[in-house]
Amino acid sequence: MYMNINKAWGRGLPVEVGSSEHGGLVLFGSAEETRCFILLCSKMEMKKRVLLELRNRKPKDVAELVVDNCRSSDGEVEGLTEEYSGLEILSMVNVGLSSLSRLPPLPKLSKLEVSDNVISGGLDSLPEKCPNLTYLNLSGNKIKELSSIKTLQSLKHLKSLDLYSCEVSSLQDYRPSVFQLLPQISYLDGYDQQDNELPDSDNDDDDEDEEDDVAGPHGDDGGDDDEDDDESSEGEEGEVGLSYLMKEGIQDEEDDGDYVEEEEEEEEEEDGDAEAAEAQGEKRKREADDDGDDDDDE
Repeated sequence: MYMNINKAWGRGLPVEVGSSEHGGLVLFGSAEETRCFILLCSKMEMKKRVLLELRNRKPKDVAELVVDNCRSSDGEVEGLTEEYSGLEILSMVNVGLSSLSRLPPLPKLSKLEVSDNVISGGLDSLPEKCPNLTYLNLSGNKIKELSSIKTLQSLKHLKSLDLYSCEVSSLQDYRPSVFQLLPQISYLDGYDQQDNELPDSDNDDDDEDEEDDVAGPHGDDGGDDDEDDDESSEGEEGEVGLSYLMKEGIQDEEDDGDYVEEEEEEEEEEDGDAEAAEAQGEKRKREADDDGDDDDDE
């Protein structure tokens, strides 16, 4: 069984350390060894942890990097360089970060998890270094004022922001104020302005896969045409069936008529035969009477 280190604590797994194809550390084994390993990682320097997660890959080939629960020596991002140019997802939860000023340029980064740190500001460089960021989780940090997140206005693609458990979230009119300050975001702390919950990303992926299946390998949506063809075929079959039934009905009526006529003819023939038999009987009776008269005369 495999899982990222940040999901292993409550499930108890590693003995041996490996790496997943997505870059997250994978652990497997007993629960006690899992806890010991996580405790070791929690004391590991961030530089060493980044190298550990690299796992014989080139930095440019890493799309997802999870370095949760390690330690930053000075409260800054360590071990990450511009070589991680293909990075799309970065998670640095509970690392002891107080600033993101040393975060290298990551042009493809779309999701940044930095919850449970001590960040109070220093977000000014994010729009320049991560221009395609769509999701930012700052929950559990030391952000107190709305002015600290004003710089996020320049993140034009930002759709979801988490500030849960930050002091700023206790301000009066907190949610309306953030939505007004950052009009580009759709979700704050997992909910939109109408209190609709952020859809689960896994479900979205499944929906997209289903749409891809319908669209076909080249994106051509032939489903409607097929349905139209099926419907037209069914319609034609229905019309043919109706005509056939009507024809059968007419034929049945004709057959019934023929049957009635045949019955009448048979009855007439029977009547004719009876009359002929009666006439024949009367003729024989007359002949018998004539023979009797002749005998009397002799």
